[in-house]
Amino acid sequence: MAKMHMSSWQETYRGVMPDRVLDDPGLVDARERFWTTALVDERHCEKCIVVAERDGAVIGVAMAGPPESPESGWSQQLYVLYVLAAEHGTGVGAALLDAVVNPDESVVLWVADPNPRAQAFYRKHGFFSDGTQQVEGGVREARMVRVRRDPTD
Repeated sequence: MAKMHMSSWQETYRGVMPDRVLDDPGLVDARERFWTTALVDERHCEKCIVVAERDGAVIGVAMAGPPESPESGWSQQLYVLYVLAAEHGTGVGAALLDAVVNPDESVVLWVADPNPRAQAFYRKHGFFSDGTQQVEGGVREARMVRVRRDPTD
């Protein structure tokens, strides 16, 4: 998972994230610690983590769960959705998204900006930018949300 995560970052964020971060030899170890914590630490027990594989190799990963801020108004937050570039357009990303977020609940996510491919993917799946931005780890991010109406309305 960590190696795929790192490879996806290098494919996606070159020119958006500093090269020194993407080429850091400790990046795989840092991602291994991230995923180990996400999988075993009680603080993350409510998160859903799904992996996509092809021929025994990890090609994508997604993680969603309760929002960081409970008073945010969203039911879920998509924390991670990465797919190797060779798998873009194959449906892997959509399958991962569907596996970790409930289509009947409101969802929030942060996406690197600029990242036109990812932003178009999320728009295709009902998300829209609400105009909120932040800088995280030196990368500008745009907040995107998907609001589901109550079917009884």
